Amino acid sequence: MKKTMFLLLTLIFSMALLSGCSSTGGPQDEEGAGTEMGGGSGTNTSAAGGGGAWTGSPLEDPNSPLYEKVVYFDFDTAEIRPEYVDTLRAHAEYLVNTPSARLVIEGHCDERGSREYNIALGERRADSVKRFLEAEGVSPVQLETVSYGEERPVDLGHNEEAWAKNRRAELVYQ
Repeated sequence: MKKTMFLLLTLIFSMALLSGCSSTGGPQDEEGAGTEMGGGSGTNTSAAGGGGAWTGSPLEDPNSPLYEKVVYFDFDTAEIRPEYVDTLRAHAEYLVNTPSARLVIEGHCDERGSREYNIALGERRADSVKRFLEAEGVSPVQLETVSYGEERPVDLGHNEEAWAKNRRAELVYQ
């Protein structure tokens, strides 16, 4: 009985260890490329090194417009800039064709302005992206918005370059 139990536990442990090794996730740098193994492009494909077509999620394909999940805004505005229209249309098409997909749109601001003002501006930015997606046919049931105002900067600098990176809406698939 003890030998059977030992073999069973060994088998379970081995399976757990092997399934943990199959993960392709890892730490991400600020551009979204994996950095776990160092060097290389950081992308993982099922045809790695073979030049084959991407077979993973289109949301993770670096060659797909769906890979871009950040929309940047000009100072003190929630107006979507023209260079993000095609990206948002691609996300809208994906969401329309994938009714089970859910998207949280996070609104962010730079550090200038009061906390209350920035929460409201972050909300306007997230709502602007949401309205755009809904106008493209996405079901409101698939979309959620949240504003973080200035609370989650991607760049902690105190200059225009840092502020420009922090004025954004992030598309987070659930």
